[in-house]
Amino acid sequence: MILTVNHQTIYRYDQPMRGMVQSHRLTPSRCDSQTTLDWSVTVSGATMGGAFRDGAGDWVQACTVAGPVSEVIVQVMGRVETSDTMGILTGHREKTPPEAYLSETLATRPDVALTDLGRDAIARGTDPLDRAHRLAEAVGEAIVFTPGVTEAHTTAAEALSLGQGVCQDHSHALIAAACAQRIPARYISGYLHATFDGAANEAAHAWAELWVEGIGWVGFDAANKCCPNESYIRLGSGRDSREAAPIRGIARGPGQESLDVSVAVEAAQQ
Repeated sequence: MILTVNHQTIYRYDQPMRGMVQSHRLTPSRCDSQTTLDWSVTVSGATMGGAFRDGAGDWVQACTVAGPVSEVIVQVMGRVETSDTMGILTGHREKTPPEAYLSETLATRPDVALTDLGRDAIARGTDPLDRAHRLAEAVGEAIVFTPGVTEAHTTAAEALSLGQGVCQDHSHALIAAACAQRIPARYISGYLHATFDGAANEAAHAWAELWVEGIGWVGFDAANKCCPNESYIRLGSGRDSREAAPIRGIARGPGQESLDVSVAVEAAQQ
């Protein structure tokens, strides 16, 4: 499948800012499930800085915008040819060992409920892959996809207690439950071309990858109760949504920031 992406993020400030610095994970991953045909990231008024591939295999690009600045537009456009590898991440070069993802963050710190959920789920599993599937299934059943009920800083424990959330909450909860059972897990940011009715769909999407002994990293989208397939584009990874965020940055000055984001992912005619 060939997917086209049009992703625009507009930052506006009620007073001119002295400047802005950002780091981007907005370039599709190099792996067997996707091939980038063409891709561009532009930032209005910006000077592009250094770029590098980090230990997790993600491409990180820095940029700065000199002030005074009242509006910054980040525009992402491109085409990616995708294929279904049943969620298994292959052909992806990285140096970070899986054990590095056993360390918790504030967002993925497991409480008693998350620990119990994980323990009960893997107890029903017959092998490492089956246990990973059962973990994802348990999280998907425990948290109902409900937009607008959680916030960017909602933790996995809070989302599980609420029983509702979005893809970020499902991913955090799955990571927390897995790591509580000593299964390395990480957060993945990307895009989703959603065509099926009744599913939990967001064009700017997130899911988790779990380390399965004998196989490697396998993706699980607990919100949609599936593994990533040809409808997914993988961008970046981290221990939680903050570390894997496509755009991270800071603006210097007295102004208050407002954000406008639009994402469209479509299947191109082949």
